[in-house]
Amino acid sequence: MAYSFLSDDHEAFRGVVRDFARAEIAPHVAQWDRDHHFPVELVARMGELGLFGLTAPEEYGGAGGDFTSLCVAIEELGRVDQSIGITLEAAVGLGINPILTFGTDEQKQAWLPDLVAGRALAGFGLTEPGAGSDAGATKTRAVLDGDEWVVDGAKQFITNSGSAITSLVTVTARTGTRDDGSAEISTIVVPSGTPGFTVEPAYDKLGWHISDTHPLTFDSVRVPAANLLGTRGRGYAQFLATLVDGRIAIAALALGCIEACLEMARGYATERTTFGAPIGRKQGVAFQVADLAVAARAARALVYEAAAMKDAGVTGPELTQAAAVAKLYTSEQAVTATRIATQVFGGYGFMEEYPVARFYRDAKILEIGEGTSEVQRMLIARGLGLPVE
Repeated sequence: MAYSFLSDDHEAFRGVVRDFARAEIAPHVAQWDRDHHFPVELVARMGELGLFGLTAPEEYGGAGGDFTSLCVAIEELGRVDQSIGITLEAAVGLGINPILTFGTDEQKQAWLPDLVAGRALAGFGLTEPGAGSDAGATKTRAVLDGDEWVVDGAKQFITNSGSAITSLVTVTARTGTRDDGSAEISTIVVPSGTPGFTVEPAYDKLGWHISDTHPLTFDSVRVPAANLLGTRGRGYAQFLATLVDGRIAIAALALGCIEACLEMARGYATERTTFGAPIGRKQGVAFQVADLAVAARAARALVYEAAAMKDAGVTGPELTQAAAVAKLYTSEQAVTATRIATQVFGGYGFMEEYPVARFYRDAKILEIGEGTSEVQRMLIARGLGLPVE
């Protein structure tokens, strides 16, 4: 199915990713989910397909493509499994993008080729036990000691941070105090295996069982001063810029969830019969499936409008607003979509043998990660000129 606001090249690429997801992910995803298994071998195949390098320049092994293509890939992976979709989204948006955007030539040459090829993954350490939405409350500290940063602190809920192929985590840390008394926050790259850097056991999560997610601790971790990413004291601004792009990508992931629910619910409503007729003949079921179609179409428009703005070079409040609107609407509709799909399936929807149960578990985090729904509403309200706190 072609969408008028995407090019023929985008739709052809969609077909490639869809075929890959159906062949390489769909047959295995239920078992991976049951086993909480992170498929490193799949990451390598995704790298061979070029998914991690879609937006990276050719000099680092990337395709030099547009952000819309990345959203298409995340959407299509998300239609089959949300954990695999977030693995790509976090690998590019939170792993590659900060280095690509703010790194020095030396940093890019050192780390990007393996990340772009899918031979390695990187995490982005922002959230802490006491600093999530209030990222300015970061307690992790980094002190410059000669030609080294000494990092102490903890991070939590960090995606792609503890896999067998994770090569680094970029962390935000207090590096001083400003004249007005506020914290000076910078971003520092900490390679995996650095003494004092401990990847704690993986979380036992409600959903996203296939995604690699860990808490991290830093105990007198020493890294070269050259591992500072971008300008000292600009870490807060850097992560805000990173999250704007990430919200559009998360919206694409949520779109995939909505579309999967629509496809499953429509198929089941056609096949399942009661009282001698398909349940889709009943308005109580048919109207709910119709609502999924409306949500999918609206979500698709919001996602690809925001992606097109990003590709057109739009920045600042206009892009922030579009990203927040897309993320808020799609994530909340994804949660609703899984509830509707589960209801259409009835008792079978409560059984883990049906994919709808996995999507139901996976959806909730979409309203939380990369900015909660409350944060998105705050951003949207501020964009409307309201002095909301």
